[in-house]
Amino acid sequence: MSLVPSGYDESVRAGQRAAVFADLLALPEDVRAEILDGEVVVMPSHTPEHGRVQSSLCAFAGPFDQGHGRGGPGGWWIAVEVDVQLGEGNVVRPDVAGWRRERMPSLRVPRPVTVVPDWICEVVSPANPAHDRVRKRRIYSAHGVDHYWIVDPTARTLEALHLDRERAEWRETGAYDDESVARIAPFEAVELDVGGLFLPVDR
Repeated sequence: MSLVPSGYDESVRAGQRAAVFADLLALPEDVRAEILDGEVVVMPSHTPEHGRVQSSLCAFAGPFDQGHGRGGPGGWWIAVEVDVQLGEGNVVRPDVAGWRRERMPSLRVPRPVTVVPDWICEVVSPANPAHDRVRKRRIYSAHGVDHYWIVDPTARTLEALHLDRERAEWRETGAYDDESVARIAPFEAVELDVGGLFLPVDR
């Protein structure tokens, strides 16, 4: 959904210049937005179902974030909806993102984060599936995100992609339905019950 609120910088509205992070900061606090290919893209608020999938993903990835003697594999930072700068024309806000601590030792960094995530997971919105499946998929590969998961609450599926850096294109490493229990890179140290990401099926 490519809209900007009334009163917004008219040069951006008219497409006379590419949007920058300062343009996002100028939006009202209740407006969720990203910059994709220099364009401000306003996103609708999440549904409760979408938020539930996000929290389930964080619960699964938590042991990787809380290692160092806290009962998990460790080695990662996991964050929800953090502004991430990818090149000059993109400031994305992934549903969930992860960084290996060896690449980003601390999360105490300025906004937006300028270190490319090692893993991103997007939860597909039924109103605009192409946003995650096409546009952001292309942007993430172009900027070197190693692992991309696409979770679809409607279809109750998870698709896992790994970046082939030589070809700068995605390679599918697995596709899973809600009956799958799998070890999925980059978090293959722990089994994931894919069905547990979603709300129970209505009977």
